[in-house]
Amino acid sequence: MDTKKLKELGSDKRFIKGIYNYCDRWCERCTHTSKCLNYSIVEEEFADPESRDIHNEAFWKKLSGIFEETLALLKETAEAEGIDLDALDLDEEDDGLAMEAAEGHEISRAARLYCDMAEDWFKKIAPLFEETDTEGPAFRFSSGDREGAEKDDFEDALQVVRWYKNQIYVKLMRAISGFIEEQHEPSEGAEQYARDFDGSAKVALIGIDRSIAAWGIIHNRLPNPGIQHIMTHLGRLRKTVESDFPDARSFIRPGFDRVELNS
Repeated sequence: MDTKKLKELGSDKRFIKGIYNYCDRWCERCTHTSKCLNYSIVEEEFADPESRDIHNEAFWKKLSGIFEETLALLKETAEAEGIDLDALDLDEEDDGLAMEAAEGHEISRAARLYCDMAEDWFKKIAPLFEETDTEGPAFRFSSGDREGAEKDDFEDALQVVRWYKNQIYVKLMRAISGFIEEQHEPSEGAEQYARDFDGSAKVALIGIDRSIAAWGIIHNRLPNPGIQHIMTHLGRLRKTVESDFPDARSFIRPGFDRVELNS
C-alpha cells in the first residue's frame, strides 16, 4: 500500500482510534472489522466487511448464551462434588529456578497450566481427527452423527478453544506485569484514567468466558472427566482474575464496549 493511500485510511472517520489495542486478534470472527484501521490495511480487498461483522456478532451472541448455561452447570457440579471454585489448583512441579514476578504469579501459572491441559487433551484425541486439504485437522464424524448445525457448533467450539488457549496466558502476563509496573512507578493521573492492565485482563476474561462455553459444547459431544477438570480449572482462574483485577470487567475498550450514561 502506497503512502498516499495509507494517509487517506488514517484520516478516515469510520475507523475507531485504538480499537486494535484491546482485541483478541481474531479478525475472522471480529464484529468490528469495518471500523478497524489495522484490518483495513491488511485486508483492504475484503468484500463487504460490514456484512461479515453482522454475521460474527450473531455467532458471539449465541456462544454467550451457551456460556451462561455452561457456567451454571459448572457451579452446580462443583457444589455437588465439593469442589472449591475459589481456589486455584496448581498441581505442577517446582523446578526451584528464580522466576520473574509476573511469571511466578499464581494467575500466570494457572493460565500456563491451562495451556498445557488443553494441549494434552488435543493430543489424546488426535486419532479422532483427520487431515483436510484446506483448513487443517478436522474432527472425524461417524456416519451416524447428525449433520448441520450441531456439527458446525462442535467444530466452531474447537476453533474457539484453539484460538484462546495460548492468548489467555499472554494477555494475563501483560496484565500482571503492567500491574506490577504500576505499583513500582505509578502513572500520573492513574486514578482518573482507565489503566492498560485492566484492559488486558478484560480481554483475557472474555477469552476465558468464551473458552468455557466452547468446552461446554465439546463436553456435550465428547463427555469425559478430563473436560470437566479443564472447565473447573478455567472457572477458578476466571474468579481469581476477577478478584485480582476488580475493575477489568468495567474497562471500556474503544469500539467494543459502550459507556453507560446516567439519565
